[in-house]
Amino acid sequence: MAIHSANLQVELREVVLRDKPQEMLTLSPKGTVPVLKLTNGDVLEESLDIMKWALALQDPAGLLEADASRVQTLIENNDNEFKHWLDRYKYADRHPEQSETHYREKGEETLSMLETLLAEQDGLALLGAKPSLADYALFPFVRQFARVNEAWFLSASYPLLIDWYQRWSTAPAFTSVMKKYAKWESGQEPINFPETAD
Repeated sequence: MAIHSANLQVELREVVLRDKPQEMLTLSPKGTVPVLKLTNGDVLEESLDIMKWALALQDPAGLLEADASRVQTLIENNDNEFKHWLDRYKYADRHPEQSETHYREKGEETLSMLETLLAEQDGLALLGAKPSLADYALFPFVRQFARVNEAWFLSASYPLLIDWYQRWSTAPAFTSVMKKYAKWESGQEPINFPETAD
């Protein structure tokens, strides 16, 4: 979404993680996605680094205008706390130490915090009257959490977060980049992503 917002275009090679191409592992031995190789040969292996790279080049929507320390605090909570409980909630059968409900309730600590932030901003965005890097970085994880049991999520006591989630789920910033692509095979030409840059 940040690449799209920055009006940039990159070459996309869709990979299936259970069948990682050697070209990807050569670039990034840790074998996770995304991986972005820059024209200068540098390799970015984290989503946040790719987002910051794209927005540092062009940021027409002003996603970097929010208080950087507040953005960083939210992202650190997401990466160090929320993702931990999200993974256990999504795959509760792999973590029988506690119940799915327990993992969901631990994740709700972050949902409650996000609800409070939205209330401070009249429900518009996490850190201001317009979206910031924080909204772009956290939405995919809230979406994963919601989709574990969407009926529960949509009936939960987080009206502003639910509205935020629904708006982002249908926003062109999200829908325009959430397309299915065929698996890339060695030797195939990459495709342009996004397919059209503004």
